[in-house]
Amino acid sequence: MKHALVTGGSGGIGMAICRQLAADGYHVFIHAHRNLDAAQALADEITLNGYSAQALCFDVTDHQSVIETLTPLVDDTPIQVLVNNAGIHDDVVFPGMHIDQWQRVMDVSVNGFYNVTHTVMMPMIRSRWGRIINVSSIAAITGNRGQVNYAAAKGALNSATKSLALEVASRGITVNAVAPGIITTSMSEATFSTEDIARMVPMKRAGKPDEVADLISFLASPQATYITGQIISINGGMI
Repeated sequence: MKHALVTGGSGGIGMAICRQLAADGYHVFIHAHRNLDAAQALADEITLNGYSAQALCFDVTDHQSVIETLTPLVDDTPIQVLVNNAGIHDDVVFPGMHIDQWQRVMDVSVNGFYNVTHTVMMPMIRSRWGRIINVSSIAAITGNRGQVNYAAAKGALNSATKSLALEVASRGITVNAVAPGIITTSMSEATFSTEDIARMVPMKRAGKPDEVADLISFLASPQATYITGQIISINGGMI
């Protein structure tokens, strides 16, 4: 059984990804930082349904903590599917943005990507098969008012995706990013009204976490062997 790790696995999109990868036959490590109870509840649910999962707790921005948590897991069995889903918003127009708002958002998406991916990279390379899927955002492609920090962080993730894909393509590892638009989560429900969504999205609705999970499931599958270095939008036609 191949192992998969989903960072930010206790959030709305992360939970859908974990459920889908478990149904696909992976043993799923569900990462959480401050919401371990939710990750554990999801692991229990997945196990009850006959699949395989366990919760992990660490701070993706803490390099040493990531190493100490993940290294023992990959000593025997490599993590061969990594979904870098952890990310945060701290929205404010740029002239009013404090340095900690900039650093915190960059730290989770960019340094978190480095800390986790670098730790699992060599065992994945030795296995000669792997899937790295980074969860980006439409904001990284189009920009968004009040999200200079978030757009910059996800834009950096897109560039890292393309560069890493070139480095590991010959080792049987693909690296792609998924860039969601407005997806139905507690965060989006607090930000976008039904009228906003109808105006912004040609399909006149928000996407579902399961729809993002289905795309990630495909990218993690053998059917996606020849897809790498791509930033794939899922946004109902917004761009």
